[in-house]
Amino acid sequence: MLLGAHVSMKAPKMFLGSVETALNYHATTFMIYTGAPQNTRRKPIEALKISDGQRLMKANHLDSLVIHAPYIVNLGNTIKPDSFQFGVRFLKEEVQRADALGASEIVLHPGAHVGAGSKVAIEQIAKGLNQILTEDQHVQIAIETMAGKGTEVGKTFEEINEIIKRVELQDKISVCFDTCHTSDAGYHIRDDFDGVLNEFDHVIGLDYLKVIHLNDAKNPQGSHKDRHADIGLGTIGFEALNYIAHHSKLTAVPKIMETPWVPDPENAKKKYAPYGYEIAMLNAQQFNPNLTADILSQKAFDYFLK
Repeated sequence: MLLGAHVSMKAPKMFLGSVETALNYHATTFMIYTGAPQNTRRKPIEALKISDGQRLMKANHLDSLVIHAPYIVNLGNTIKPDSFQFGVRFLKEEVQRADALGASEIVLHPGAHVGAGSKVAIEQIAKGLNQILTEDQHVQIAIETMAGKGTEVGKTFEEINEIIKRVELQDKISVCFDTCHTSDAGYHIRDDFDGVLNEFDHVIGLDYLKVIHLNDAKNPQGSHKDRHADIGLGTIGFEALNYIAHHSKLTAVPKIMETPWVPDPENAKKKYAPYGYEIAMLNAQQFNPNLTADILSQKAFDYFLK
């Protein structure tokens, strides 16, 4: 099972540090930003310590690196042409970074129509992707399913399919299925995941599903809020997310958690990552009722199985 988390990449260790963090969580896959998600400032490829990280990945059988594009890229903006061109230029460079890192997917929020309407934005997003994608790139761009807050595009499988079918290089495009987003968009993730997966297959096609963001949700189905919760502590629940993690049709698909760090109740400046504990639960297929307390006390990831 390819199961991992979103980890940071920062100086001085850069990509090597990302790999070390993923291994510390006992992950078998992982996801990074190539820089801060709130901006597009990026270090040169030669400064990322890629070869060191790749050697450590190979030695530990860590596979299927995923990259997440920054949130500020909006290919769906037809009102500000500069915003669209900026996004195209950045993503062309991001493809080069992703290929240098050996990533399989770049997860991309498709964008927002900012008042112009979804139909116009879909055409614009596809236009941008056709300018970005090249035949010689290795990495695919994975369009993420969205919660539908504001003017987001990609809240339904039909909208994502409308983008995909307009892309010329079909082998360079894929989909990232976010469980929180898709539940918030109104799909029955908790009670009928097989039905949702069947609908995805009929509308888009399972061959396009290349990444899963495995997140619980703080809000009820259909809320269009996009607020993640730790595994088993939200409205989707452990049983449904564990079922997805071990689904027979999704064995080869990397499952990445973007769940919130747990704040220290006695020190607001301290937060603790939940990922090692969540990975342990999912590997054991057993919910830890003391999850939050164990994260705060930093107990060993597998203690609850003893």
